[in-house]
Amino acid sequence: MTESTNDRRQKLDGLRGRISSAGSKNDLIDAIEDALGVSAPVGDPKVIEALGKRYTGQTDKADAVSDRIDKIARKGLPQVWVGDTSVLASDVVGAASRDAQQMIEAFQGGGKALIALSDALETAQTKDGTGRGKLRNVRTMLGGKDGFFDDWHEDDDEEGLRLRARSLASHGVDDLHTAAADADDAARVAARDLNKFAAEARAGQMDTDELTAADRLALADTSNVGGDAELNEILSANDLERSGRAMENLSPAERARMERLLANASSPQEKAYLMKALASGYDVGEVEEFGGKIHGKDSMWLQEHLAPITTDSVSRGKEQQDFGGELWDQDNETCVPSSTVTARALVDPVYALELTGGPDGTDDDPDHFRKRLHDEQFRMNDEGDGEYDGWWWDRHPAGMDSDGQEEISNKELGPHTGDQYDTKEMDSADDRRGVLPDIEKSVGEGKPVPINITRVDEDGNRHGHSLMIIGQEDGKLQVYNPWGTTSWISEDDFINGDLEAAADDRYSKAHKGDVNRVYLQQD
Repeated sequence: MTESTNDRRQKLDGLRGRISSAGSKNDLIDAIEDALGVSAPVGDPKVIEALGKRYTGQTDKADAVSDRIDKIARKGLPQVWVGDTSVLASDVVGAASRDAQQMIEAFQGGGKALIALSDALETAQTKDGTGRGKLRNVRTMLGGKDGFFDDWHEDDDEEGLRLRARSLASHGVDDLHTAAADADDAARVAARDLNKFAAEARAGQMDTDELTAADRLALADTSNVGGDAELNEILSANDLERSGRAMENLSPAERARMERLLANASSPQEKAYLMKALASGYDVGEVEEFGGKIHGKDSMWLQEHLAPITTDSVSRGKEQQDFGGELWDQDNETCVPSSTVTARALVDPVYALELTGGPDGTDDDPDHFRKRLHDEQFRMNDEGDGEYDGWWWDRHPAGMDSDGQEEISNKELGPHTGDQYDTKEMDSADDRRGVLPDIEKSVGEGKPVPINITRVDEDGNRHGHSLMIIGQEDGKLQVYNPWGTTSWISEDDFINGDLEAAADDRYSKAHKGDVNRVYLQQD
């Protein structure tokens, strides 16, 4: 089986140490042969470059489409309704214009990502070839392996040859490692960017003939009113795909009910949340009940009650996330259930409203929200068999183990994202680097990813905390901390296990912080 780019990088890093410390001719020969056995960076740079140029070459066509849409928009459209769900034609044209711009960005960005990958791969393959030449020359210089008894003793000439060969081989394996690392980094960046652009091809994610193209375009374009529109889209790529599939599977009568709900919605945001409820796994009757609670509410009310996270921009530092001044934060040591509660509210608007508005959706009292949030955190702590401290009249949560976190992720998030979660240990920077593309793909599709971090205090005691990765943009990860905040951290900080920007300095590298476990969705 072909090694992954990260596997090659790790193997060659280990072989650098073996070669530089080889204490005998035979050990050095074995290490050199193992290094030569690690596959070179694979792929055809010319084919990748041609594909990249083909993508960038499509931008002229996309620009022409965008120009035609803008001309239509400037003509002043009558207030007519189109589609199955009664969408204003002007809204459809606006959505089409934004979609065309995203298409241009996707063609340009995807093409540039492939061309950059091609250049990096070609350079890496050249570097790898140079290193292999050095190693083969050293291998020839060393000749055959010593026999069993010869290997016991090394005279001055033999030692001198081994040390010269070891120095030359170190240069060769360094070239192989540099090539592998550069190819790995380039492949990871390309995967991140291409996955992002694929997730942003939003209207196409809703693969159903039960809604018109105008309906699908308008739904995919709808965002909450607070914060940057692109960072606050109501329907994620996963929501769009699941809601389209759900529409396909409805009976004709149920489909007609759903279409009436959508047609009677008082705003694009209300319509999008009805579809999000359907995507979350609720049947039409339950969506109808939910629709009755949110019908006629303005867009700000919908954002406040149904979106626990609002993002202003990637450039902001920590952003507090609250409802009526009460943070979406943890009570006591409930970081695992607390992050899971908020993550479920992100993917399940019916659940979000139960927390912010109570059973009938009208109880806006922030103190009551705090009580409901507290009760849910404790419920999930019990569900995951979390620990407790204190006496029975004053018990409080004291943490949850990995099995419990996986269990509540599967029970509370899985039904609403369509995936099951699996624990993956991350004991090193290489492990975190290797899993990063999967994390970015998941959150790009709208599926939150739980992670655990640890620190060691001055007395050598180990402490843990749980966070939730909820987004990615521009080489950064958006992290929800159940202290009630969201932050953006760089990929490099994540790889290096430095989560200070998302938590505090107790979880920096200087304080022996580490990212040691992630819970990834398994389709």
